[in-house]
Amino acid sequence: MPLKITLKPHEIILISGALLKNGEHLAQFTVENEVPILRQKDILTERDANTVCNKIYYMIQLMYFEPANLASHQKTFWDLVRMLSAAAPSVLPMIKEIGELILAERYYQALKSCRTLIAYEDELLRNAHERSQNLLQDPEGNRLGTGH
Repeated sequence: MPLKITLKPHEIILISGALLKNGEHLAQFTVENEVPILRQKDILTERDANTVCNKIYYMIQLMYFEPANLASHQKTFWDLVRMLSAAAPSVLPMIKEIGELILAERYYQALKSCRTLIAYEDELLRNAHERSQNLLQDPEGNRLGTGH
């Protein structure tokens, strides 16, 4: 089924391993065959994969675009999933859904599901940070250990 794509000026898209950057004007084109495609907003670089869930997303992205290294990417993915599941069992329903999509080789859908996992991780990290900040304050809201 053809896929019609409209790119904004200077927008980046990854198509079957080729990174394309649009020029100055709006561009429209149609992809006639089925190939891996990610828009700029969905592309995660290795450098930006700085949390466990981001690393999981990055590994799925590699599975999607580098089928020649699928076994290696899947091994790393499952290692990360085991580590995350042990540290935060509450993620198991999300991991189960993502894992089923991986096993069915539905990598684009797995990436979409992984966005929910990343949002959940962000929430957990934000809550942990807020709680740690609260522990550093006395009942009047003054920071402990600062001499004030």
